[in-house]
Amino acid sequence: MIYRRSLGLLAVLALSACSPAIPDSAPDPGRGVGFNDYDSYAAQKARDAQLAGGPAVPAAPVVSSERLPQAGSATPAAAGNVASASAEGDVAAETMAALGASDQRAAAANSGVVPLEASPSNPAPQTVENAAGISRENDFNAVGAERSIEGDKARIEANRAQYQVVEPTAIPARSGGSEPNIVAYALAANHPVGTQVHRRININAGNRYAKNCAKYPSPDKAQEDFLAQGGPQRDRMGLDPDGDGYACAWNPAPFRKAVGG
Repeated sequence: MIYRRSLGLLAVLALSACSPAIPDSAPDPGRGVGFNDYDSYAAQKARDAQLAGGPAVPAAPVVSSERLPQAGSATPAAAGNVASASAEGDVAAETMAALGASDQRAAAANSGVVPLEASPSNPAPQTVENAAGISRENDFNAVGAERSIEGDKARIEANRAQYQVVEPTAIPARSGGSEPNIVAYALAANHPVGTQVHRRININAGNRYAKNCAKYPSPDKAQEDFLAQGGPQRDRMGLDPDGDGYACAWNPAPFRKAVGG
């Protein structure tokens, strides 16, 4: 009986010696559970799972000290371009700063180029001549050698002496042609339109007037034909029913106005 109890005690002691020690639960940054760090623990767990035929446990992600570029940040190539553009902008800014206020405004309005302002120190522009050369009338030296102020004065006086004022004269009589002159008739008759001067027989006057006046292309042609057929004393065609001597609405006023001014 004592022997059996001794064997049991020895077995318990052996099992106690083989059991792993309970790790310290105190937090320790950089150390895992029973390992020096968490990466080693994760690798061991993955290895044990593969040996047991279970699914592989993914290894812990490796966190690098090098940070990836954030969204919206410039890449190294873009950063180089930005730096180059910044350098060019600095040069342009220094150039503008070296100019005066007026030159800065002029350069801004002229695409960054300061315009050349008028100054006596600027070189004279080059004269562009055509194939015939500059005209002597535009050459001051040539004109000055040929003429003088006294000579120009005498020339002006000679031109004034030859000046003549032409007074208006009467309209000359037109030669040739047998048709009546309505201009002369308009100037000779001084009574207004609608004033009866000659006697008329108004039988069917309205119809004859409208029908016969419609045959002429203009009142001037109707007046010429009216005078050629014995008017204004006689009116065979009925062109002057009111007896004023003016046929088919012809009016002498424009001719009188032209002569009287």
